[in-house]
Amino acid sequence: MCVRPCAPPVLAPRPRPAHVPLAPAQERMWHAARLGRSADWNVARAMRVRGACVDVAALREALKLLVARHAPLRTRYPATALGPAQQVVDPDEAVLDVAEWGVDEAELAPAVAALAGQPFDLTRDLPVRARLFVLGPGDVVLALVVHHISVDGRSMGPLVRDLVTAYLACRVGARPQWPPLPISYIDYTLWKHEQLGEFTDEWSRATHQLRYWANALAGRPALLDLPTREQPETPVDPVAGALVPISFDAGIHAGLLRLARDRRASLFMVLQAAFALTVGVFARSSDVTVATAVSGRDHRLLDDLVGNFSDDVLMRIRLDRAGDVDELLDQVRRVALAAYTHPDTPNPRLKRCLLQDAALPLFQATLILQRAEASRATAEPASAQGLSISEVPTGVIRAKHDLEFGLTDHYDSLGAPAGVDGSLLYPIARFDETTAQHFVARFRAVVGLLAEGYRGPLPALVAATGHARSRGGARRATRVLT
Repeated sequence: MCVRPCAPPVLAPRPRPAHVPLAPAQERMWHAARLGRSADWNVARAMRVRGACVDVAALREALKLLVARHAPLRTRYPATALGPAQQVVDPDEAVLDVAEWGVDEAELAPAVAALAGQPFDLTRDLPVRARLFVLGPGDVVLALVVHHISVDGRSMGPLVRDLVTAYLACRVGARPQWPPLPISYIDYTLWKHEQLGEFTDEWSRATHQLRYWANALAGRPALLDLPTREQPETPVDPVAGALVPISFDAGIHAGLLRLARDRRASLFMVLQAAFALTVGVFARSSDVTVATAVSGRDHRLLDDLVGNFSDDVLMRIRLDRAGDVDELLDQVRRVALAAYTHPDTPNPRLKRCLLQDAALPLFQATLILQRAEASRATAEPASAQGLSISEVPTGVIRAKHDLEFGLTDHYDSLGAPAGVDGSLLYPIARFDETTAQHFVARFRAVVGLLAEGYRGPLPALVAATGHARSRGGARRATRVLT
């Protein structure tokens, strides 16, 4: 027991214990895979490489070197007597699933989609596979599928950059000159567990975070009553999704930033407030739980690592406790900041602490905002050597939640707001296109009024953004909010 405050654990290379547990961010994917939902968490990217000197053999070698460099790409996740574990395969023993197929343009899209939809057996497979689809001399599509347990969204930057570096080196028979990685994902995992401590210790950070979430979510509606479609006679894949695009121009973007500055909030908090209000209207509920993803890369040594650091945090918004826009934003700000300081409680463990059916989701609606990349530096070395690298749609849209907004904010070269765009992702088994379009239209209207300076009561905001087809719902939602 420490008499004085204990020094925080240092993120540095560590000795490997016999049992390496999962990182907190990995637990939900592992349990989903155990329930037969492994493919729902596949992350697929496809890149088209064109040029007079495309070298397929060099691409294959570059992929092998990439897997050797980044240990999460050669990690298995078996169940053990001590719980699920990470077992890193030695680079010399890692056999990458790569095949080379000749296809034409008509065959390309379904071939990429089929690859992206194949599940991984995380207990025995490497969590990565690749295909080289050869369309002709100097025209190859590299499709790469990695399970989310081993990568997150921010991993794709260093992964693609390192792949391009390796390919350009392999073309000339050289080894890639990568800077050494300062730590490994296993080092990060052990550091994170040392930070959190054990759930069996009532004073540990892990127990403190679990207790926070159990209290914050107690008594909330277990399931939002969203306007879902009638179930079709022919069964539909429950996670097959569709997209509805959305965009806001630079003027609306600037107005949202002004509102955020006035309320000591962020652009994300303003958008999340509008999102929570829209969800509340559609669900006819004044108590809504929405979510977002946090990157989990809270240390500079994690910037260039490939691995899964991100996790969801929940935000319970009580619309009936906010009389006007300012009060709603203040509430969202408080709830979001509290959520950010409790990011490490795995969803499966939290479900066991709540008085709800464990089969029900912890949340149904999520909004993620990310900043647009300032440049695409990974393509510059390739273009300098006569190659063109462009992204190809994978054709796979998986909707793991009912309503999921993925938004990106853009800025010009001087840092001025240039607009926000993105899309709503929804499962077609749950919602028809008309309902999804109405949801996006309502969200767009709420955001527009906030950007224009509306700061008045929420019921008036709800009524002002109602559509002719949904005025009855707007009236019901107005009664709920007053």
